[in-house]
Amino acid sequence: MRSIRLALSVVAATLIAAGAARAAEVEVDMMNMGKHGMFQLEPSFLKIAPGDTVHFVAKDKGHDVESISGMLPDGAQPFKGEMNKDTSVTFTKSGVYGIKCNPHYGMGMVALVVVGDPSSNLKAAESVNQPGKAKKAFEELFKQIDQ
Repeated sequence: MRSIRLALSVVAATLIAAGAARAAEVEVDMMNMGKHGMFQLEPSFLKIAPGDTVHFVAKDKGHDVESISGMLPDGAQPFKGEMNKDTSVTFTKSGVYGIKCNPHYGMGMVALVVVGDPSSNLKAAESVNQPGKAKKAFEELFKQIDQ
């Protein structure tokens, strides 16, 4: 009986470690000037798995990162990073997440993170009214979901 418990403990520990090893970490840079112009989150489009972590790195001053109201799956926690500070977010719920730099939102400094299956809130996220250049940026980002 003791050897069975020990064997089960080893199997459980191995499965937990394997799950943790599969979780990916991705970096997104908050920048004044990126590949596609001024005020960019790069990359601005990510497809990740539930449990993956995104590190938003403040490469330049004057930026923060936060979730956009109406662009989160049900049950997902909104987040808001501090100005000029790196922010790490672990995405656990499948769906579409809209991300913005609050000071430069209207200038199109946005990103779209697709976690697992986007269908749970895709239509709702697409219907969120976006200011200024963010509208065009999100139109282009949503096109990448099926690619």
